[in-house]
Amino acid sequence: MELFQEEHGAIIVEVVNLQKATLKDAADFKKILFQDIETGWRKMIIDLTECEFIDSTFLGTIVITLKKITGLGGDLRLVGIQPEVKTMLQMTRMNRIFDIYETKEDALESFM
Repeated sequence: MELFQEEHGAIIVEVVNLQKATLKDAADFKKILFQDIETGWRKMIIDLTECEFIDSTFLGTIVITLKKITGLGGDLRLVGIQPEVKTMLQMTRMNRIFDIYETKEDALESFM
């Protein structure tokens, strides 16, 4: 899976470097995100700048991660939402649940 992690102080950024994020990627992605939470990360940004498409399973992984991290007092932000991904978030009304930012810098600043 094409995933890169960046640490910015107490904030971890998960960069999803996939054009299409689908069912085949969701299980590994969930494992990585849950490992981050288990090791103590409570401020997380998921950077979807490279993703032109995400399916419902991949989106479900992000929703489950949001629930888990907020249940522990943390929070999660999304950045780099492409038009097709934005449409999916709107259709599923998930755009109301997530804090979405245009850039990683904006999302990092929102945690300060």
